[in-house]
Amino acid sequence: MTKMAEEQWRSGVILRRNRPGSSAKDFRRWPDEPFEEMDSTLAVQQFIQQTIRRDPANLEAILKIPEAQDDGVWKYEHLRQFCMELNGLAVRLQSECKPEICTQMTATEQWIFLCAAHKTPKECPAIDYTRHTLDGAACLLNSNKYFPSRVSIKESSVAKLGSVCRRVYRIFSHAYFHHRAIFDAFEKETHLCKRFTYFVTKYSIISKEILILPKLEDETPIAQQAGESEA
Repeated sequence: MTKMAEEQWRSGVILRRNRPGSSAKDFRRWPDEPFEEMDSTLAVQQFIQQTIRRDPANLEAILKIPEAQDDGVWKYEHLRQFCMELNGLAVRLQSECKPEICTQMTATEQWIFLCAAHKTPKECPAIDYTRHTLDGAACLLNSNKYFPSRVSIKESSVAKLGSVCRRVYRIFSHAYFHHRAIFDAFEKETHLCKRFTYFVTKYSIISKEILILPKLEDETPIAQQAGESEA
């Protein structure tokens, strides 16, 4: 038990916030809070983030939906979390994924992805595609038209998550096949690609044929596809 957690335990009051001057080892080291006791419109987000902090490699625990939780909200909040964490990979990619080097958004030599951020889908440099995709995802997921509530989501809005997931997966694909050292270092810390692949497979959000990355545990290909793909 850390000093901060011990002080809170002795006082009987748990303050789930970082105090000014908190050391790195005490950062966010308050006791877990049961989901049913989370009294907030952001409870699902808080619960997901709490479970990730406990063990980012425990995919089963992170993606296990709490009893009686709305299925659409659960998927929506996970996708928000994926996009937030993917910004960290995007930042790392900027060091070598430059427009003059990665002139197209590609995965293997056979895959070229078109960017949907333009009036008509077209090619753009990989780092621009990455930024456009994450910006577009943020705009959609924060849209009051499609997602006005964080506690209840219409099925028609949930259906829009699939297209976001397809584009987000391309960021992982490009990083894996063209910037492997950056991908591996990021994945070792976050397990984000494994979690994302498990997520879209578990909830059948995108077709398995789209999952062109090898299974990261044993490097066995999940699927082999070739061609040019629009947004």
